[in-house]
Amino acid sequence: MRDYWTPAHHAVEHEDAETLARLLADGADPNEVFSTMTLLTHAIDVEGDGSLQSGRPLAVHATAVLLAFGADSELADPDGHAPMDVADHYGHDLAVKLLRAHIQRAAGDR
Repeated sequence: MRDYWTPAHHAVEHEDAETLARLLADGADPNEVFSTMTLLTHAIDVEGDGSLQSGRPLAVHATAVLLAFGADSELADPDGHAPMDVADHYGHDLAVKLLRAHIQRAAGDR
């Protein structure tokens, strides 16, 4: 299955924030789109779904790494789902707070 995903999406899918950060530092596009997901919508989906399936608390590592490396907090995926939509769907409050902070900061920079 490794060959299915791009390296960055593979890191997101496997909740490997360290590898994701290295890939982004080496030039991977934080707004990369693969299949029906941006890296950011994929990260929020994996974090939310992983928590539902495992019962673990929601994590926000990949989302935070992507935002730190400049992912567009409002970029919708090819299906039209914005990161906030995905975070709301999962009740992912940590991601919602991070996204709001980035959206407000971007609005202030305009």
